[in-house]
Amino acid sequence: MTPSITPNQTSPNGLLKWALILATAGFSFICIVELINILFYDPYEDERFLFSFAESLMETEIETLTLLMFGTLALLLMAGLPMAFVVGGLGVVFIYLVGGQTMVNIIPTRIYPLMSNADLAAIPLFIFMASMLEKAGLIEEMFDVVYKWMGGLNGGLAAATILASTILAAMVGVIGAAVVTMGIIALPAMLKRNYDHKIALGSIMAGGTLGILIPPSILAILYAVIAQQSVGQLYLGSLVPGLMLSGMYIAYVLFRTMLNPKLGPALPSEERVSFAQKLRLFRNLIAPIFLVFLVLGLLFGGIATPVEAAGIGSFGAIIVAIIHKRFSLQALRDASVTTARASAMVLWIIFGASIFVGFFILEGGQDFITETILGTGLSPYGILLLMMFILVFLGMFLDWVGILLLTVPIFIPIIQSLSFDGLFGLPGVDSSVVVLWFGVIYLVNMQMSFLTPPFGYALFYLRGVCPPEISMATIFRSALIFLAIQALAVFLCVVFPSIITWLPQAVYG
Repeated sequence: MTPSITPNQTSPNGLLKWALILATAGFSFICIVELINILFYDPYEDERFLFSFAESLMETEIETLTLLMFGTLALLLMAGLPMAFVVGGLGVVFIYLVGGQTMVNIIPTRIYPLMSNADLAAIPLFIFMASMLEKAGLIEEMFDVVYKWMGGLNGGLAAATILASTILAAMVGVIGAAVVTMGIIALPAMLKRNYDHKIALGSIMAGGTLGILIPPSILAILYAVIAQQSVGQLYLGSLVPGLMLSGMYIAYVLFRTMLNPKLGPALPSEERVSFAQKLRLFRNLIAPIFLVFLVLGLLFGGIATPVEAAGIGSFGAIIVAIIHKRFSLQALRDASVTTARASAMVLWIIFGASIFVGFFILEGGQDFITETILGTGLSPYGILLLMMFILVFLGMFLDWVGILLLTVPIFIPIIQSLSFDGLFGLPGVDSSVVVLWFGVIYLVNMQMSFLTPPFGYALFYLRGVCPPEISMATIFRSALIFLAIQALAVFLCVVFPSIITWLPQAVYG
């Protein structure tokens, strides 16, 4: 009698489960053996218990080491393991395999400078500010005001969604929260009024991604820390491109619906409000908008550091919630929990990626990548284009924090070594602001990566709050035209660098 085999044992999921169990057992055995070697045996006298992998990759060439490090990282991420732990864990493993237990001592030297960097304290404070405004229900109130102001236009709800997302970006600075929030609030209102699905979905995703670019962007703070740039200058540099993109989105929506009103019908006359009522509604936005201008004004004016401005914003968010009679201990608790979770994720990725990339650079990876890219024979603008393709490609698979920490430390020295003398006979980029200029282009690239099918994060954020009748293919198609608008914005920022550099130079000199 042959033994019966259950479906779970032969199914792909069952086989994968057993493969993971065996891999975990094997890795645990290796770790125990290596721990015994570290505790009880002297590596300098070539003593070992059973076997030892310490320094087994010491003689490995940088080309092979690059392939091993980034290939293993890609495989583990595709297996669904969290980047917050994979990238740091791999960094520790490769440090041990190349340099043994002695080189492991460099890990604290990589983490401590980040732990003591005061600018990073602004991240949890800005996240709390956004969470407090959201939990208090002020974002929903803001959209209600904006759409009643613009609802009388063809495409007015979609334009209002983008405008509300622009204001929300100045409050939130985190993409996922903006896309999900506007998807919950704005999408039902547009679908109820028979808006074209591509315009409705695209306006939410494109508007939601503005949180990467418009201050107080969390990603901009991280870029400034890694690239050793002024947060205030980077915020000023990204402000004009962010508002330009918002205006381009709104112009496209209004133009399309003007040509074909069926794509975005205006609100029926009975749902519109008078101008006097609009003014009364606008009072609901005064306190949140004042808070945003206060925080950014203190930061841009050099009156407060990013951390001080974020602290004022966090306290101000509580005051605004109290003024609007939306404050409660439950809202405060929920905002605090959201902040703790988001901040922990960001900081773990920062620490892990700094170990991984720091070791790679120490082993000569920076020189290898630089020589490889410069050896392509491309012009400076060709190299910039290559970098942008890499960033958009990585954005389809990796977390935005991980992309920054893996690429920016490698790209910045290359960018600094190049001269951007201008295209089509137009002025180029002064070497003193080239890192600032590249930083804003990088932020716009990250916006594009969030919308790029098939794995753009914003696509899946929105899918989570869409009605079941809207397919993933529809969401993909909705993103394409807004991707083209973002590509046009990148092109304009490259050809006309003053779009980025004018405001920081005007304020800071």
